[in-house]
Amino acid sequence: MRIIQFKKILAIFLVVFLILSLAAVATFETMNSRTFQFFGGIVNRINTHDKVVALTFDDGPSPAVDTILTILNSENVTATFFLIGNEIEQYPEETKKLISAGQEIGNHTYSHNRMVFKTPSYIKEEIEKTDNLIREMGYTEPIQFRPPYSKKFIFLPYYLKQHERKTILWDLEPNSFPEINSSSDNIVQYVVANVKPGSIILLHPMYDNRGTTIGALKVIIEGLKNKGYEFKTVNELLVNLDRMRRKGVIHERPSI
Repeated sequence: MRIIQFKKILAIFLVVFLILSLAAVATFETMNSRTFQFFGGIVNRINTHDKVVALTFDDGPSPAVDTILTILNSENVTATFFLIGNEIEQYPEETKKLISAGQEIGNHTYSHNRMVFKTPSYIKEEIEKTDNLIREMGYTEPIQFRPPYSKKFIFLPYYLKQHERKTILWDLEPNSFPEINSSSDNIVQYVVANVKPGSIILLHPMYDNRGTTIGALKVIIEGLKNKGYEFKTVNELLVNLDRMRRKGVIHERPSI
């Protein structure tokens, strides 16, 4: 009798363990997915045949702004900068330089913490405090949002949907692969070889101590131009997305 009871307890334990394991895997996959979230819109590239691409930079601002702007201005390219609130406070003049140069500014939270397993009030403060800082710097265009490390789960997408905002991610991220990030040439080759119409490229040049990303930036732009690509901001890509949706070219699954 004791053996039978033990087997029943063991079976129940194994079932519970399996359910919890599957739930953990599902949670992890959802948090990290570039194409799915429970609420609202998520964008990692635009489905288009037009040779357009968005160049985006995460983090900062930092003293590297001058160097980045010199490259962008020389190539007549407008990019989207997803800035961190507490770094805007640290480098307000660099933020104003980006705005004065006509670059697009996005929200990358105030503290750059992972936005999962956070309370709704924490998420609201992180986003709205940074929005306010961006506005105080003089920026008047729509502010897109990108979560740090691409992490999102329940409360963040829900907040964004309630405020009619999308989760902006990417489909090319050369800095995330050590073997690619090891040299400027590798970064350039990866981006130019893997770009698609509507791609959103993520680069991290703000604290590029080795200079590999900044060293690749101009050559990436030249290489994509040589392939016939035109550079758009994220807002411009989203306008194109909305236009195609109205024409019935794109049909999205309804969000929750």
